[in-house]
This record gives sequence, structure tokens and C-alpha cells, in this order.
Amino acid sequence: MAHELYTRTNQKLYFAGLALASLRQAEEGRALNAQAQAMAEREAALFHLHGALLGLCHEIAGFYRLPEAGAPQVGRFLNAELLSAAPSPELAELVELAGQPETWLAQLLAEYARLFQPPQAAKKAKVDPRLPLIEAVSLDEEEEAPALSAAQLEQWRQSLKELALRFRESLTEC
Repeated sequence: MAHELYTRTNQKLYFAGLALASLRQAEEGRALNAQAQAMAEREAALFHLHGALLGLCHEIAGFYRLPEAGAPQVGRFLNAELLSAAPSPELAELVELAGQPETWLAQLLAEYARLFQPPQAAKKAKVDPRLPLIEAVSLDEEEEAPALSAAQLEQWRQSLKELALRFRESLTEC
């Protein structure tokens, strides 16, 4: 059972690496759809990194035999309620990393959540009370946040890989 969990996490880290390699090729390419390919690979890398994080949470929960061991969402693991019910140093570290916005893990979680957000109009102050309260949102005019770089995603992948290896050392049963 434990090796299956390791395999799932390892596969997701590997697939994230493949997506990042494809992202770099798309960014270097001159194909007509290179921008769309880069966006798709960026999203695929985020998807697989999030899956690797979920796999790591499953590894920890499986080792400690937590009832949430099969939870389908990372959020079920990274909360203070679960940590207080079943304290573990690995879970505590993940909860702490996720709770500090400047950490790589919090940024990864925020970017993953952003994949599911609908387009929104740019925020601007209303200066004339006669202007309509509701305005149409155009995707063409939307101000996008700067795209995640392949280097940033690779750094997150390496951080998650190092964390998994370190946790596995502490989770080995004697």
C-alpha cells in the first residue's frame, strides 16, 4: 500500500516535469498555436504538482492511519482542525507552509485555485455616479496576471520533491 502511494506522488512529479519540458518547447517554438500550447502545458504542470501534493498528503495520512487518508482534496489535509485531531510533524509543516502566502506551497495552492476562477473585470474606482453599476466583461480587455514561468514551476516541483523525500525518511517504519 505505501509503495502505491509513493508511486502516485512520483508519477505526478514526473508528469509535471514532462509538462514543463513541453512548456519550454512551446515557449521556444514559433508555431501559430505556441501561446495556447504554453498555456496548456503551464496548466498541466500546475495540475500535476497539485496532484503530487495530494499524493504526499495521502502518504502522510496513510502512515498515521488517519480517517481522511482517502480524501480527494488537499484542503481536507491542510487545516488546523485535522492537525489538532491527529498531530504529526509532516502535516504541521505542510499546514504552516500553506498558511504563509509568501511560501512556495501557498503560491502553488493559490495558482491552482486561480485555474478555476471565472474572468473578472479590472477593479477601478467609480468617479461618476451616473455611470452604470454593471459593465460587461470582455476577455480581450482582461488584464492578466503575469504567467507563471517554467523556472518558477520547476522550483516548486523541486521543493515538493525534496519535501517528499525528507518526509519519507521520517515516515519509514522500523
